[in-house]
Amino acid sequence: MHRRRWRISALRFLKVTATRADQFAGANDGSAGSTTKQFDSRARVACEKIMFDRSPTHSCMTHTKYFTYTPPYDFAALLAFFAKRAIPGVEQVDASSYRRVFELDGKAGTLAVHAKGNADALTLDVEVADASILPQIEARVRRMFDLDADIVERCVARHPGQRLPGGWDGFEIAIRAVLGQQVTVAAARTLTERDVRKFGRAVELPQVGKIQLFPAPETLALADLSGLGITGARMRTLGAIAQAVCDGRIDFRADQPLDQFVTQWTALPGIGDWTAHYLAMRGLAHADAFPAGDIVLRKAVARDGVPVATAKLEAMSQAWRPYRAYAVLHLWRATMSAN
Repeated sequence: MHRRRWRISALRFLKVTATRADQFAGANDGSAGSTTKQFDSRARVACEKIMFDRSPTHSCMTHTKYFTYTPPYDFAALLAFFAKRAIPGVEQVDASSYRRVFELDGKAGTLAVHAKGNADALTLDVEVADASILPQIEARVRRMFDLDADIVERCVARHPGQRLPGGWDGFEIAIRAVLGQQVTVAAARTLTERDVRKFGRAVELPQVGKIQLFPAPETLALADLSGLGITGARMRTLGAIAQAVCDGRIDFRADQPLDQFVTQWTALPGIGDWTAHYLAMRGLAHADAFPAGDIVLRKAVARDGVPVATAKLEAMSQAWRPYRAYAVLHLWRATMSAN
């Protein structure tokens, strides 16, 4: 059934990639620009091989899917959020699209998400040999770009179209969240890139050549993390998360109760309420997650410049249920605008 829902066209992907090569150059910043150019060049060569070589080695095809949404939808804000946190070599983001490499069920591939012209829709292009994993990819992209949101009117009064930036993989988001504790977003991105380079499994794809995937839980659970440049406490937290995922003690099922998710995560060393709720926002796309202890949120609702108490903010947030995660994004955004 899923094959009929996807339109397959390697030629279309080749044309899109070729005509937009200049858009991807320098997409992330600094040294990431050369990576973007290499990604685009290899993708174009790979598509040419796909068109003319039907051997098993070059059996990848482009599977295209359109996702409609109800406007307003601030796609640019999502891209800006992802771009600031993009992992070089794994993710590439520019002003109009998001691209990444991935592995599902042992099958690696690439995907690209961009706006569908002037239509109220996003286009997903997936390069993968096995079409059986397309439904999984579709579900992850829908969650990642918050395409099923039902936002109350008062949450979009000031910034229409605000959506919740989800994540491709819950474990990946968890590791990034810990690496981002008490450091800037830029520093967190550098640490995550270091993690990928040191522990990511190398694979070679016809689309992009040799790349590294985000490290698997089994790898990080046994890894010596001393070379990442983080504290011993952070290393213990990363190891505990990886082991808990391997053991099945924690997971990222979207249907689990928020309180249960938070309780399971805060039982791990180094994981507090803020991190657990942040993981629920990004890893589960949970609309009601709310890190009440966040200092920025506590300042944002203050009338006298003094941050309100966590308990008071928690009480205030009850009026925003069940969409408190959107309130978080609006308050963060309002604070950035004020600054």
